Amino acid sequence: MKKSVWLPAVIAPVVVAGAVAAPALAQAAATPIAGSHPTAAAVIASIAESSDARYSGKLTQTSALGLPELPAGAGGSSLEGDASDVLGLLTAPHTARVYVDGASKQRIQVTEQLAEQDLVRNGDRVWTWDSKDRTATQVTLPSRTADAPAAGTTTPTDVAERAIDAITPTTTVSKPVATSVAGHDAWLLTLTPKSSDTLVGRVQLAVDQQTGLPLRASVTAAGADDPAFQVGFTSLDYGAPAARLFDFTPPAGADVTTKDLSDVDPGAARGHGDGARGHDHGGATVSGSGWDTVVTLPAGTGATKDTGSDASGLLDQLTTSVDGGRAVQTSLVSVYLTDDGRVLAGAVPVAALVAAAE
Repeated sequence: MKKSVWLPAVIAPVVVAGAVAAPALAQAAATPIAGSHPTAAAVIASIAESSDARYSGKLTQTSALGLPELPAGAGGSSLEGDASDVLGLLTAPHTARVYVDGASKQRIQVTEQLAEQDLVRNGDRVWTWDSKDRTATQVTLPSRTADAPAAGTTTPTDVAERAIDAITPTTTVSKPVATSVAGHDAWLLTLTPKSSDTLVGRVQLAVDQQTGLPLRASVTAAGADDPAFQVGFTSLDYGAPAARLFDFTPPAGADVTTKDLSDVDPGAARGHGDGARGHDHGGATVSGSGWDTVVTLPAGTGATKDTGSDASGLLDQLTTSVDGGRAVQTSLVSVYLTDDGRVLAGAVPVAALVAAAE
């Protein structure tokens, strides 16, 4: 069964519901943390200073999104293959080992029962490895890129940097308060949406007081007390990891794919724009702004009743019928699949997606 596009459409907004959807960190000056009572802007700005950090640690990702529970055995094989893997990202906790040696060397290992997934970056070369499928992919990055590739487990740095990129006047930012994460002193910032139409209640970022490294990020649904999504370090040691950790050779018999992106313009690949209504991002249309942003994928990119019995069965179990299509609403994000094949997603109620589709 091929992975349906609408399932990643659920994941992406969940991971960045409090970041890409619009936390505002206004006027963040490029200065390090100073004194015992830094400003929120200084704490956020210190994150940039951590790009050359060297460390090893363990990350834990948890989520409680309120997805409908699938009856045991229902849908037959609809939970096999990629779809079950994607659902696992939404519902099950994950632990990863992380090794970082500056901006160009990273390794992330996600270990599950009898399987392991690795992402290894060494300069402009990136390897991904899935021991379950015995598949490996080598990617050659654009020569001018400074960004690490996306991995199965999102790090606090990812969430925090996207929050900085989404500066708008839509969010209240708290004064930093002292906390501790994985034995390290940190500053805790709380970002609260001003919009009453979003599903997100608040985003919290914990930033190391000494290094500026984001140590924990969480997103809490409106009206809830506990985070619906959280990723953070449970252990962290500073210092350069062993160089051998950033070397990877696929095992004998592995199915290897190569992709050369060395000639791609990094700026063009990432895209530009401020999220204004109607802006196009590689086929997806972004409407609204801030926490009320809605992303629309054109017809032909989502799962429909014609995608096969397995996909259709899974679709029926996870979604409910609404005017003009089917939809699922988690505690942080909603996804709406229209009868004409479009997919809309956002950190807003389903009714807002139905209205945006008209």
